[in-house]
Amino acid sequence: MGFREQPAPVRRILGIVLAVLLLGGVAAALVVGGDQDDSGTATKTVRGVIGSEKAEFFADPEVVKALAAKGLTVRTETSGSWDMEQLPLAGYDFAFPSAKAPADGIKAKTKTTATPLRPFYSPLVVVAHSAAAKVLADNGLATLGAGGHTGTLRMEPYLAAARADRTWQQLKGSAGHAELSGTLFITSTDPVASNSGALYLAAASYVADGGRVAGDKAAVDRTAPLLRKLTQVQGAQQSSSDAPFRDFVSGVGNPLVLVYESQVASQLIAKQDLGDLVVLYPDTTVNSDHTLVPLTETGRTLGELLSSDPELRKLAVRHGFRPQGAAAEFTAATAGHTGYLNQTLGGVRQAPVPTSQVLHEMALRARDQGGTA
Repeated sequence: MGFREQPAPVRRILGIVLAVLLLGGVAAALVVGGDQDDSGTATKTVRGVIGSEKAEFFADPEVVKALAAKGLTVRTETSGSWDMEQLPLAGYDFAFPSAKAPADGIKAKTKTTATPLRPFYSPLVVVAHSAAAKVLADNGLATLGAGGHTGTLRMEPYLAAARADRTWQQLKGSAGHAELSGTLFITSTDPVASNSGALYLAAASYVADGGRVAGDKAAVDRTAPLLRKLTQVQGAQQSSSDAPFRDFVSGVGNPLVLVYESQVASQLIAKQDLGDLVVLYPDTTVNSDHTLVPLTETGRTLGELLSSDPELRKLAVRHGFRPQGAAAEFTAATAGHTGYLNQTLGGVRQAPVPTSQVLHEMALRARDQGGTA
């Protein structure tokens, strides 16, 4: 017995119902399968903006695998740490600048109530080629260790030389080194856009003002002329620390470059040949606390994993970072590289960092862009 043909209105209703069911089935398939890695393990996509010094960490296949095992796929864009505050952060799950001060600014702007997390940190150092490091040491601006690949930059004598506009040619021992010419200065990043450049000014201000952390307009005024010299002698500045370090390693650029220790340590751990590179730890420096600001619950989950997961902490060390609260992890990973690295940071004083507002004002004054603090 065959089916009886339905009247036209009934057929139209059945067709609509069938179409809705089919569309619903397609939508369900897209929702279920949209965020899966190649192995079929469902992951949740986390989007964030990071400092460029962490780009290689998040791109590391082992980091990607470790995060996927915890259910996360991380998608990142890079920015200067201070520039992040100016970005439209709607749609991001986290922002990950290189220090607490820009993180405080991001937290205030986004009005997030989540507590920022600091999974790892890295002190600021100055890299030099051996000829430049030896000239600095011979003129009382630095001291060198026995192996010649690590040492200390003496900040007070260096800042005195900067005030006096000393040139390399005025330093004994510089003759015969064509690359050591012109004004003596350290290449740093744009302090208005980048964390490392701003922290360099914080350390210099602290030393220049007799060990006092800048807290108001009067303190900024006292050191502004020196900070302006340190900045404007460089000409155009990069907005991230990645490019100046790469230029230095490739043999171009200024003889002295401010970088994160992590950039050097990661190369050493990867057994890269650093040639005649010398790592100078300023006797007064600043630790850069890489600070993740959660903008969503998924962003908070990522920050907690980076802080506590043993595998991710181990991978952070492999990229040269010092995990918070566990010096032994970094010490063990860099045991073969003590000729370059000051593992315990012995003889290095940490300068307190001004508030976000004061530090930003300091950067604006150094760039001769006015300000209101």
